[in-house]
Amino acid sequence: MQKIPFSLKSPLDDIRCLYADFDAPITGLDCGGQCAAHNPNGKPFCCDICHAVPAVYRQEWEYLEKSTDLWHAWRGDECETSPKNEYDQLSDETPQGMLLLACLGPVKCQRQYRGLSCRQFPFFPYITADFRFIGLACEWEFENTCWVISNLGAVTETYRQQFVASHDRLFSFSQDAFDSYQLYSERLRERCISLRRRIPLLHRNGGYYQLSPRSERMARVSAENLPRFGSYKG
Repeated sequence: MQKIPFSLKSPLDDIRCLYADFDAPITGLDCGGQCAAHNPNGKPFCCDICHAVPAVYRQEWEYLEKSTDLWHAWRGDECETSPKNEYDQLSDETPQGMLLLACLGPVKCQRQYRGLSCRQFPFFPYITADFRFIGLACEWEFENTCWVISNLGAVTETYRQQFVASHDRLFSFSQDAFDSYQLYSERLRERCISLRRRIPLLHRNGGYYQLSPRSERMARVSAENLPRFGSYKG
């Protein structure tokens, strides 16, 4: 049987190559070390199950389950301080075709087996109201805790390019994934309208922008003029 070239295969059918093509560090330094100092648990917020529960596509879980002991299906009891209803709530919010996982923690991380959600954190693909994927927006729930969100100028161009290329390929094969992020982008716009704030955006063209949540008009800015949050305002 003739092999199908990778370029014609869905990235979710070849998780190993998907991960290999999206493996660049976000910044040139250990950004987890920058935020861990502000977490009472002493861990990077993105690697602390008490703050972030990663979701992966089921194809990822099939690959990870047979490749590593790093992950297990999230039970909801990994964090002693989690609310009793958290499992039901997060499970209900998880998109169809995905499931929640927990890992062994940052000390035992096996970077080659990080899920796609780990690799893209703290960003998600921003989809405009007229259905265009134009760049990277930030996970707003982590804006007060994640160091990267307050230092977008530190994000490497290699990381940005890999993020865009990987999601371009994903969306070319998965309308469900595109629709999910389109709804998520709409939620971000609604939030920023209510707060009367613009949306910081790392554009796929390499620039930094502030985007109006109502009109989606963009103003190009320098990275230094993007907002900073929480403990990182200074």
